[in-house]
Amino acid sequence: MDRSAYSRGVSTIGERRRRPGPTVRDRVTEFRDGARLEREDRVITEEPLELRVGWPGRPAERVAVTMRTPGHDFELAAGWMVHEGITTPRDVRAVRYCTDETLGELEEFNVVTVDLAGPPLTLPAARLVSSACGVCGTDTVQDVLARAEATDPVTLSVATVLALPDRLREQQPGFGRTGGVHAAGLFEADGTRVVVREDVGRHNAVDKVVGSRILTAQRMPPVLVLSGRIGFELVQKAVVSGLGALVAVGAPTSLAVSLAREAGVVMVGFDRGGRFVAYAGAERLRD
Repeated sequence: MDRSAYSRGVSTIGERRRRPGPTVRDRVTEFRDGARLEREDRVITEEPLELRVGWPGRPAERVAVTMRTPGHDFELAAGWMVHEGITTPRDVRAVRYCTDETLGELEEFNVVTVDLAGPPLTLPAARLVSSACGVCGTDTVQDVLARAEATDPVTLSVATVLALPDRLREQQPGFGRTGGVHAAGLFEADGTRVVVREDVGRHNAVDKVVGSRILTAQRMPPVLVLSGRIGFELVQKAVVSGLGALVAVGAPTSLAVSLAREAGVVMVGFDRGGRFVAYAGAERLRD
């Protein structure tokens, strides 16, 4: 992978507008105990990100537009491309912001191109993907299992599982300021925190943490921790990336449980207040 393209990012853009941040200031009215208070607040940013893909001999073309919280856009793009089955981690050569002078002001820093070493595995028709993106092109458990990365079984201690949400929360500055953003984190089996990312979209946050490992060519830690509920599509991403355990403060869906069990992934929900519920892999949780 061309690491220099990743690290340079927007060095050639020049005098363009300031890159959007993860939060914006706003004036709000707060009602409390019968009183009315006008004050400033922080609101989580949501902007569209156009994702393009290109490869030698072929100009970049749009494959999707997703609503996201600005920040770690290259990681989001890389993770999304791999999770969609468009490419593999080893074929991602560079990720960059588009510097096309025809872009309007609102498009600056909101168009990212992923350059591949060769043609993509598949090239879906361009579409809009919401920040709460759905199944992302895979509709059945068997389809996901066919794309699964091999992973070793993960064993976790009960004490580690109980501590994970707090360790995730320690790296959620956006949530601390706004209360309106999700987080995903990758952890080692002993509870060591490796990387945490925030986004207005739960699925985007997962793409970002996985993308951070893809872009730095580092091994994938085995445990994914989520700040919200567990849907099928989030387990899908975990399975495709070869993760062995998924821990969340919220509830899973029935299809999410089915996929976790079929894939041999430890799944824990409602991990808060000194308790949690194991929906899959309970035999790999030790006292």
